[in-house]
Amino acid sequence: MAAESLAKIQVDGAQIGYRQVGNGPPLIVLNGFAATSGDWDPAFLDRLASSNELVLLDHRGIGNSTDDGKPFDIARLADDAAHVIEALGFERTSVLGWSMGGFIAQTLAVQHPDRINKLVLLSTDPGGTDADVASTAVWSQLIDISGTPHEQARRLLSLLFPSDVADPFYREYGDIVGAVRARLSPELVKRQAAAMDAWHRTAVGDRLREMTAPVLIATGSEDVVIPPSNALKLVNALPCAWLAQFPRGGHAFMAQYPRPLADLINCFLAA
Repeated sequence: MAAESLAKIQVDGAQIGYRQVGNGPPLIVLNGFAATSGDWDPAFLDRLASSNELVLLDHRGIGNSTDDGKPFDIARLADDAAHVIEALGFERTSVLGWSMGGFIAQTLAVQHPDRINKLVLLSTDPGGTDADVASTAVWSQLIDISGTPHEQARRLLSLLFPSDVADPFYREYGDIVGAVRARLSPELVKRQAAAMDAWHRTAVGDRLREMTAPVLIATGSEDVVIPPSNALKLVNALPCAWLAQFPRGGHAFMAQYPRPLADLINCFLAA
């Protein structure tokens, strides 16, 4: 990974930590549920950073960010990202969001359309009652932070990847994922889960059809956390969207296809 800088900005009730790496047009990178800017696949980020200046945020209350402990929603997290964009002096920027980060990216694009060049949405859904959501069993496992860090790591990886991929990932990265899980705040996880639950009751809905920014939507064909059928729903809702599906890809398919996905994103952003 190229040299990077770390900083924080003060926003309403929080300090938002972010790191910058790479060269090129700015790309705001928003991670998913219970994840930090340090959890991205390094090969994926290296490839993106070869063509873009990445600004990787930690959502309020997690990673290098702090907050006041109050409940928040997806709109609040989108406002935090907008404050970072403004503080960095970007008139316009592209935004990449994975999973919950995709919820935030959509909301950011609707609330601040004049600030957005292009959107990249990975493993995400359009929200509201029309979204196809995970089964009760999968959702229960996703928000479950019981057990040892290693037990949590194995459970999480079994959700993020198909079984034939999850086992090798656990053998190679189980210690790293377990260490990350050990640092998680149970209270923060509950607040993020509540924000995600609210997203599926209140969506940006028809406002997506007003968006003029080009959008790249990518999904793994075996995603059990956010079913890949949501990608087609997004394509149908957005007036200027492209869809890519990665075979045998799980929810975290960017770790299965780091270079092909990054190359696709770089081509989309440069076009």
